[in-house]
Amino acid sequence: MPELRLDQVHGLPLERELRGVRVAKPVGVDALLDSRALLVLLYRGGLRITEALRLHPKDLDRAAGTVTVLRGKGGKRRTIGLDPGAFAVVERWLDARAKRRISGRAPLICTLHGKPVESAYVRALMPRLARRAGIEKRVHAHGLRHTHAAELALEGQPMNLIQAQLGHSSLATTSRYLAHIAPAQLIEAMRVRAWSL
Repeated sequence: MPELRLDQVHGLPLERELRGVRVAKPVGVDALLDSRALLVLLYRGGLRITEALRLHPKDLDRAAGTVTVLRGKGGKRRTIGLDPGAFAVVERWLDARAKRRISGRAPLICTLHGKPVESAYVRALMPRLARRAGIEKRVHAHGLRHTHAAELALEGQPMNLIQAQLGHSSLATTSRYLAHIAPAQLIEAMRVRAWSL
């Protein structure tokens, strides 16, 4: 199969745009010290907003490279993998929390006072970050989850692994996530075929 780059996939946040979102500082930085840990969990972990906001520091295991989602969609528990680079970003947030003496019992992603962050705040945060980064296309938190799935597929990861990482009950749901990749792959595969009369 021909190699396909992420920037060739229609409708997904491009790497340049993701970099822009990651470096832009949020408006209202006093309410949420560092959005990068949240973005990493959504993008590199493929978590849903509510799953990321329900995490506590005890749910992370850097040595094992895992994050335990205690209550995913449908109340299901699952363990996901998280790469060392993503863990490094989350650990910087944990260090900042410790310096501010935020309790370990507070949610992982919290305000400077250790209070939970509302999912509506995250939904509003993403477009603000995108505007500040100069991104004109629609950017939303769930799009980072789709991008995570697409990147895993483009890396050649098996569908059942992607399903487990995302916490889908049905392989059909994972297939729908990845369906928007197919046109780009199909076009590229057809372009490299040789034929002559």
